[in-house]
Amino acid sequence: MKFTSSLCVAFIAVAAIALMYSTASDVQAYSPVISVVEAAPVEDSMHEFMEYVFQPTYLRLKATMAAAPADNKGWKAMKSDSLILAESCNLLFVRKPDAHGDDWTKHATAAKTDGAALYKAAKEKNFEAATTAYKTMLNNCNACHKQFEDGKHILQP
Repeated sequence: MKFTSSLCVAFIAVAAIALMYSTASDVQAYSPVISVVEAAPVEDSMHEFMEYVFQPTYLRLKATMAAAPADNKGWKAMKSDSLILAESCNLLFVRKPDAHGDDWTKHATAAKTDGAALYKAAKEKNFEAATTAYKTMLNNCNACHKQFEDGKHILQP
């Protein structure tokens, strides 16, 4: 039998009618089970979180940012570490302390935005823009450390 456009229209019409007369329980019975997992910190200590999530990436990026990359391997390292830092800032929103909510969000947003700018500059192989974004990102990180850590753990470019 040849599959024609009129046969296709008839099939679609039958399917639409079947859906119209289905009950909600019929639809649920055939729907895949979707589980929503709420994001929650694994490690309660902010110090531990920063030391093991952010610090290794920052240290690698610091070495990479010492001079313009000479080859694609260097640019790839800069892109990787800047993206890891920018995306890791999303985890800061999950860890927002109740007492410092608005300020915490402001610092996390600024660090994420500057990390994204650094990633974009690295993708474009624009070392001058990358350096500016890198320094601005560190200034935002340090502003947070000054406010919430009494100036401990200040990052150096």
